[in-house]
Amino acid sequence: MKENNAEICSIHVVDREKVDHVKNIMPDADQMDEIAEMFKLLGDPTRLQLVLALSKEELCVCDLTALTNVSTSAISHQLRILRNMKLVKHQKVGKMVYYSLDDRHIKNLISDALEHVEE
Repeated sequence: MKENNAEICSIHVVDREKVDHVKNIMPDADQMDEIAEMFKLLGDPTRLQLVLALSKEELCVCDLTALTNVSTSAISHQLRILRNMKLVKHQKVGKMVYYSLDDRHIKNLISDALEHVEE
């Protein structure tokens, strides 16, 4: 297969200063693993649907079950996974447990992803 020449350099020259600068500000291996794991978790359609819903409103397991048409036990299992990765948090109010996104970073990530696919 022929490569499009507009997409590759016609000569091989490395800008060592730029490469070193980027290398110094890149996340370390552990952080890269955590980021990759987060994206892997969000690659599951059910978990992504939960995170998208929670980016709009604080919801309980029953709400999420009704929204997704997935069993309560499956929703609880997915929420546990998301909680362990610090993507969602929960708070108990009386007998109810409400879930929301853990912080603004997750909300921004989801918002930016939605904006990107809508362009």
